[in-house]
Amino acid sequence: MNKLQRLLQSKVLILTICAAGIGGTFQYGYNISIINAPTSYIQAFMNETWLERTGVPLESNVILLLWSLTVSAYPLGGLTGALVAGPMAIMLGRKMSLLLNNVFVIIAAVLSGFSRMAKSFEMIMLSRFFTGVNAGVSMNIQPMYLAESAPKKLRGAVALTSASFTALGLVLGQVVGLRELLGGEESWPFLLASNAVPALIQLTALPWFPESPRYLLIDRGDKESCISALRKLRGNSDLSAELEEMLAEQAAVKGQRAKNPWELFRNPALRWQVMYFYAAYVFQEAGIPQDKIPYVVIGTGSCELITSVTCNMIIDYAGRRPLLLGGYIFMAGWAIVFMVALSQQTQISWMPYLSMACIFAYILSFGIGPAGVTGVLPTEVFDQMSRPAAYMICGSLLWFNLFLVGTAFPFIVKSLAHFCYVPFLVVCVCTALYVGFFLPETKGKSFLEISEEFKKRNFKAQTRAGFYKGPEEIKSTVL
Repeated sequence: MNKLQRLLQSKVLILTICAAGIGGTFQYGYNISIINAPTSYIQAFMNETWLERTGVPLESNVILLLWSLTVSAYPLGGLTGALVAGPMAIMLGRKMSLLLNNVFVIIAAVLSGFSRMAKSFEMIMLSRFFTGVNAGVSMNIQPMYLAESAPKKLRGAVALTSASFTALGLVLGQVVGLRELLGGEESWPFLLASNAVPALIQLTALPWFPESPRYLLIDRGDKESCISALRKLRGNSDLSAELEEMLAEQAAVKGQRAKNPWELFRNPALRWQVMYFYAAYVFQEAGIPQDKIPYVVIGTGSCELITSVTCNMIIDYAGRRPLLLGGYIFMAGWAIVFMVALSQQTQISWMPYLSMACIFAYILSFGIGPAGVTGVLPTEVFDQMSRPAAYMICGSLLWFNLFLVGTAFPFIVKSLAHFCYVPFLVVCVCTALYVGFFLPETKGKSFLEISEEFKKRNFKAQTRAGFYKGPEEIKSTVL
């Protein structure tokens, strides 16, 4: 009987993860990859549409500009989504925010699905913006929701499923985008509109699962709903220790309101934490035949999926710091080898194959630690009142960097040639140094214990100084 109860308990948690993930970070990966396959068809559609409107075809550089605007609309939407995710998580709750977020992607699906019928490439641009908003919100709120719903021993693995769903979305989008499926000339509007399917699945499934117990108790002050949510997630197991920990955290933040992003920089206990973010990784082709590229791209996505699942299985055993340190150190090493291989491609015949191997090794190193662990950290190192604002900052940095790298990389390649990976090498080395010197291990610790560790380290100097600033101001609990 106990075995059956534990099985049912784990099933509820697994189904909650799946319901949150399919319409959450899965969409981020899926919508990044589905736009690649129909690139030439959409550009031709832009030219044909403009020719019908004006009688004059578009010049090639104008088509490239319109395509760049279409692509850049996605990270701009993501930045918008990251900025609204914090207020949504506080005012609506974690689960309701994820459900409401599907409205953006359904609007996007309608716009892109009817764009060819309406003869409007502007609808595709607007569609990509709304798709980005959806991804920006989900990438912030899903790991927050799952980490707050998971037991302490499984918190890392559960929160890290967000990265696994991203990788799964990437691979599935690459597969669906093949010419044999929806990536053909006649079917590309259906490909762009196919992101409505995961949204509808989440809208059907997620309402059956509970809200974050921590949100219910600490933000809403609703102890009965919190216990009810814990019962659904944990079954009939003893909740006293977990509830006691949550009540201690509630007492620690009593009287405080949810913090705004800029307040995290003014608070010396939190300033070091918001300095940490990860840089986006970049792909570069190395002599691959054009007709083979879609299949190689599927290989890269599969690499990330394999490593994210592996990381998911070992994170609560290995810890966060070793995975981050190892990942960034290996990425730095492979970046150096990659630049050397690029510089020797014309002299040595097998160097292009080494370049390809470096790309895969770089992705594997990224996926084993940085890809997923960085999404877990804001949940663990910030308390309940600071967490939404922290995700707003981290999410904004992610999307801004995605936009920056996407627009600047051609110029980096042009100016640095074989040394184009130097900026990413510098980021990897600096991040590894920060993790090594400043980031504590969070494995197996409660949220309150992690928060207290940061406070002790940051307030040590102030304690020695021994000056008194007066009583702390008691504030309301609204944003």
